[in-house]
Amino acid sequence: MIMTESVRVLVVDDSALMRKLIPQIIETDSSIQVVGTAMDGNFGLKKIEELRPQVVTLDLEMPGMGGLDMLKEIMRRYRLPVIVVSSHSTEGASVTLKALSMGAFDFVAKPRDVSARMPEIARELIGKIKAAAQSRGVNLPCVPGTLQSTPKIAPDSKKNPTRFVAIGVSTGGPQALQYVLSQFPADFPGTIVIVQHMPEGFTEMFARRLDETCAIKVKEAQSGDLLLSGRVLIAPGNRHLRMKRLPLGNIVVLGDDARVNGHRPSVDVLFQSLAEDFGEQGTAVLMTGMGDDGAEGMGMVKAAGGLTIAQSEDSCVVYGMPKAAIERGYAVRVIELEALANTLQVHCMENRSRILSRTGKSAGVGKL
Repeated sequence: MIMTESVRVLVVDDSALMRKLIPQIIETDSSIQVVGTAMDGNFGLKKIEELRPQVVTLDLEMPGMGGLDMLKEIMRRYRLPVIVVSSHSTEGASVTLKALSMGAFDFVAKPRDVSARMPEIARELIGKIKAAAQSRGVNLPCVPGTLQSTPKIAPDSKKNPTRFVAIGVSTGGPQALQYVLSQFPADFPGTIVIVQHMPEGFTEMFARRLDETCAIKVKEAQSGDLLLSGRVLIAPGNRHLRMKRLPLGNIVVLGDDARVNGHRPSVDVLFQSLAEDFGEQGTAVLMTGMGDDGAEGMGMVKAAGGLTIAQSEDSCVVYGMPKAAIERGYAVRVIELEALANTLQVHCMENRSRILSRTGKSAGVGKL
């Protein structure tokens, strides 16, 4: 979609400085117009009625009606895309992830030193506002709030994964990942590594929230973590993640080398390592997100004989990353979000059957 008119934005923040600064930042792009500002949720809802913005930027920590209460009303009454401007703290990360689970489109982390990072903040916020204005507002399937009391199965360090699955995702990812991962059983036979574009300080809490809502084990990755069946590793914010095959066990390795495609972690870095070390045992998945990070890496996985999957357009919040891979001919399969977990489960179970048949053992499993 090509925008022919300016995107109308409402800025809601209790800080007078931010109400001045955010409009200055985003109006450096002539295709964006700030139609108004508000100091709390009550004023913000009145401004939405009066000014009819297309996108709202929202501070979450405000007096009176706070950001989460306003977000709830926006989702109920207007279904407008909301970009959260979040404080860069543990408390800020927690409330931001809650906002994403309530339907916020995306977030921008408010740095401790705003002036030093002004150009970077401007690029990120402008890009997300434009993506939000063009998004289709996909209604994602319902996901569980907390896991039932069934105990998790500890990943078995002696059990080799049947497949090595790498997933790249960005805008719209937190809700989409929660839905997909909640569908896997605790004894999922593959191993999963995920790059979700998210800043440092947010990914550890994100992994913990996923772990609470999924039967499969989820954790933020550390260098040297083993690639185990039945476990999901999330790349930490601001660290590249590579999958490595070693004689004593397959592991992940974190790195601080330069950004790729403007990102660290980068999906291309993850996919390249998957292609180089795991070849036809690898499965690369690109889900909802802005830009084209991961497209070329997916091409490497395909060339190495691995399976490549892109999320379908109508189930993406932002059809950027999957589209780039599809248009370049790198995605072998295009799958709806609702079918993604089952597709991966079947694929990994089939590979287990082949492995066991080659070793002369009974598979003991059937197709799902």
